[in-house]
Amino acid sequence: MKKKQKQHYTGKKWIAALVVIVLIFAAIYYYIALPAINIHNPELWKFVLFVLVIAFALYALPKTTFTGDRRHPVNFSGSYKTKTFKLLAALIVIIAAAYFVGTLLSSPIINASKYQKLMKVEKSKFTKDIDQISYDQIPLLDKSSAEILGARKMGSLVDLASQFEVADEYSQINYKNNPVRVTPLRYADLIKWFTNKKAGIPAYIKIDMATQQTELVRLKEGMKYTPYDHFGRYLYRHLRFKYPTYMFDDINFEINEEGVPYWVCSVKKYNIGLFGGQTVGRVVLCNAITGECKDYDVKDTPKWIDRVYSADLLVSLYQYHGTLKHGFINSILGQKDCLTTTNGYNYLAINDDVWVYTGVTSITSDQSNVGFVLMNQRTMETKYYEIEGAIEDSAMTSAEGKVQNLGYKATFPLLLNIDAEPTYFMALKDASGLVKKYAMVNVHNYQIVATGDTVNDCEASYRSLIQSNGISPDEKTGETSQKTITGTIKKIAQAVIDGTSHYYIVLDESDLIYDVDISKHLDTILLEAENKVTIKYTEGTPATVIEIQKQ
Repeated sequence: MKKKQKQHYTGKKWIAALVVIVLIFAAIYYYIALPAINIHNPELWKFVLFVLVIAFALYALPKTTFTGDRRHPVNFSGSYKTKTFKLLAALIVIIAAAYFVGTLLSSPIINASKYQKLMKVEKSKFTKDIDQISYDQIPLLDKSSAEILGARKMGSLVDLASQFEVADEYSQINYKNNPVRVTPLRYADLIKWFTNKKAGIPAYIKIDMATQQTELVRLKEGMKYTPYDHFGRYLYRHLRFKYPTYMFDDINFEINEEGVPYWVCSVKKYNIGLFGGQTVGRVVLCNAITGECKDYDVKDTPKWIDRVYSADLLVSLYQYHGTLKHGFINSILGQKDCLTTTNGYNYLAINDDVWVYTGVTSITSDQSNVGFVLMNQRTMETKYYEIEGAIEDSAMTSAEGKVQNLGYKATFPLLLNIDAEPTYFMALKDASGLVKKYAMVNVHNYQIVATGDTVNDCEASYRSLIQSNGISPDEKTGETSQKTITGTIKKIAQAVIDGTSHYYIVLDESDLIYDVDISKHLDTILLEAENKVTIKYTEGTPATVIEIQKQ
């Protein structure tokens, strides 16, 4: 019998086999990790290092010969002297060193002034930019409350509840000038994806943050490109194969004015060195139903889109602006003129854009703000308002103290303009997360706290409190916000708010409701329907009566 010839896997054959193995590893890694092919992408550097390390490890393994079914290791003592071995080792060292140096040269330690200028901040006037807006434009709920409403709505839908769950997106947007949160459904598990993938995800949930109305919006055609799909329909893989060089950051669920669902995909832009100074350079719109994508420069983003810059990115950019004014070392040691944001934020709708609100305090401050900022999530426009007052945590504690017998917890506040007076507004929730009351707290004096079962009741009580504390908006602003009307009483009704009696009056000549604090205008108890009166008031919902006289 002829003896079997030994097969030697050395030299060119071994290198060819090594290349094939490395390419297989690289393809699997790329398909799963989906790194952007971009020199500014740290993940790409890690990907290249991963491939080189795998190649190095495989090349360093002892080569083998095979005789029949017996395996004998070959002496490998000289392999470290080969050119391939030295080349792989050198590449690993060079790329690792370049990554380390690139990271260092991109950091705020070396580029403090560049980081400080990433965000342009404009000083502005509170009463000029923030009008007294209608309460149907104010988000009265926070995300956690929206999640409760969404879960309840989903639980009532027997035909969908067994196959789908509510996703945790709950993006806050302006939809037809109303603040809403929207979130898609998602497949309950992988098996449910296989059984439902042909039709796609059939609906999304829309919650009006002012009225708490919750609606399941059913689609004529299901969503087939989402983060909850798999393989080629997995949203991130779909985007990566279309835009291999784009570094996607925040991917946000929104609907356009016709209610069509889209994914708003912000593309990172690094402005400092290789990996530093991240902002947003482009925006990709991906239709969640068809997968069709449109690519925009950030300045050309359609106006119906509300969220290009995430709240966390905007806050971090303002942190650089506020802390690095005198360099990195000063931000750590001396901390002269260092300002920082407070430990939370909320959203405010102004001119059909969503703005992130957060307070600004000295980095060494205890419980006081020096001002606050509004940051536009579509354009990154930032405005700073120099208003001293209580920090949000203090206002929240003060509001909770007002209802301590009920154990309600306050949401992070919004900042409103009530008679030119900066005012914290917040919801008060019970242990189950449901909104039970509303509170308003004066920014300058957080001891001035008003609560109410409705927003209108809360506002009426607050207006009475600021007037009784001698706060006159007209004197502070130099503007005349008071108005006068003479008319016939159409209807008059009594109510008690926070222990104080109020009369509410409607005139034949006006659709406004006029709120009269009886403790200040005792003669009002003598009035009745058909009486003719002259009322001096400030506008609001309801209007606050400053003076009332019977004619």
